[in-house]
Amino acid sequence: MSNTDKPTDKPVTETITDDQTASYDNDLLAAIDLGSNSFHLMVARSVQGEIRTLERLGDKVQLAAGFDQDGNLTEEAQQRALDCLSRFAPFLTGINPDNIRIVGTNALRAARNTRSFLNRAEKVLGHPLEIISGREEARLIYVGAAHSLATPQGRRLVADIGGGSTEFIIGEGFEPKALESLHMGCVAYSKRFFPDGQITTKRYQQAVLAAKNELLNIVKPYKKLGWQQTVGTSGTIKATAAVLQQNGWCDGPITREGLSKLSKALLKFKDLESVQLDGLRSDRAKVFPAGVAILQAIFELLDIEEMTFTDGALREGILFDLLGRFSHQDIREQTVTALSERYHADASQATIVSETALNLFDQVKSSWKLKHDELRQILRWAAQLHEIGLAISHSQFHKHGAYLLQHSDLPGFSHQHQAMLAVLVRSHRRKFPMAEFRTQPEALEQPLICLAILLRLAVHLNHSRPDEANLSAKIKVDGKQIKLSFPDGWFEDNPLTLADLETEQTYLDAYGYSLSFA
Repeated sequence: MSNTDKPTDKPVTETITDDQTASYDNDLLAAIDLGSNSFHLMVARSVQGEIRTLERLGDKVQLAAGFDQDGNLTEEAQQRALDCLSRFAPFLTGINPDNIRIVGTNALRAARNTRSFLNRAEKVLGHPLEIISGREEARLIYVGAAHSLATPQGRRLVADIGGGSTEFIIGEGFEPKALESLHMGCVAYSKRFFPDGQITTKRYQQAVLAAKNELLNIVKPYKKLGWQQTVGTSGTIKATAAVLQQNGWCDGPITREGLSKLSKALLKFKDLESVQLDGLRSDRAKVFPAGVAILQAIFELLDIEEMTFTDGALREGILFDLLGRFSHQDIREQTVTALSERYHADASQATIVSETALNLFDQVKSSWKLKHDELRQILRWAAQLHEIGLAISHSQFHKHGAYLLQHSDLPGFSHQHQAMLAVLVRSHRRKFPMAEFRTQPEALEQPLICLAILLRLAVHLNHSRPDEANLSAKIKVDGKQIKLSFPDGWFEDNPLTLADLETEQTYLDAYGYSLSFA
């Protein structure tokens, strides 16, 4: 590891407590990238909308090499990961939890036992982990790359070869125009094409051919969209650029000619253990031939002559995305608005239900311990999207809406946040689906049940689709006891709402919750 990859003697900040409440430095940000090959931590300070790096740590965990025959992460692989995270954990001390984002990528998307690993990892870090989709990973990579490059005239193609997947983005300025994540990576291809560690020309060419077959899915639309600049990010491409320059095979950008010389040099080695080239770190050598094979396929099939390297990638993208959330440029807001418009949701009703739900939330957040700002946002977004299923059918529209949220690509949202939105929309009417909540992480199950109840009540209180949100209801909670109170004479003016609330009493009572109103 370089000096910047080695842990320092103490974390960046110390914990400051006052009556057991942490005092945070709100300018500090942290991102952890749980990649298929490497885990990385980045701690930075926000200064006038820019990011100044304070700490970088990295470790070759190689999760993608740790699958058993059933598609589960082995105990050995999980322990490597947990040991790495235990080294990262002290560096999160003193940072506002809202300023920390921890994301998992391809290996954790693929593993069948991801949830059990996440539970263990969250105990080590003391913070929740998110699994992001391939296209969300691509979006964040582009955000990181775009902020590290001068803004060109025209479009750029960004490629990022990871351990288990490779992301491709065409963008202009800071705006991605096309996003894709393909199932090919240096660790996965090493395991697939060099399983016993032996290197042959035939195996190498098979890896190149397999990568080309994956690329066929995007070649035509990407070439049609076009680009003027080609950029590479992350480990494999960084290592390739370093090796080519150290050996005098190119001066500056990666070239097709330089790649040809590199592939010939790699084929002189008989096995992965013996791979040794100037500029190549020993901890990358075993997965380097597979990574170069993928890069060669990219150059050949996309007709690339040269590619520049930039340090900006997923971690930087996460941090700049966090900054956007703080400066009212949250991509998730754009996503929710676009989704609502796509499925022709009643914007007025969505706003009214949202206002009522948030009014109820603010009254009970202390009693129900719903103090995290993210929970309030999730409730608001669920209220805005609770009727999108009507675009499919009025019958069972809550289930249709949940399906759309669970299975759509939603820029800015992790798999977990999509699942939270889906379960809230699924549970906003009819029977209370307690089984749906038990599929959520243990720490989220009870808060989500509370959010669902608040959404259900907000929907009932605005069932008549009024012109203004119903904010007259007062709510008090004590565990599973819920009490609503209204102004005198309110029920006489709203008999249908009274009937709705009486039905809701029955639904909630079946799952141990008591609703009363007066």
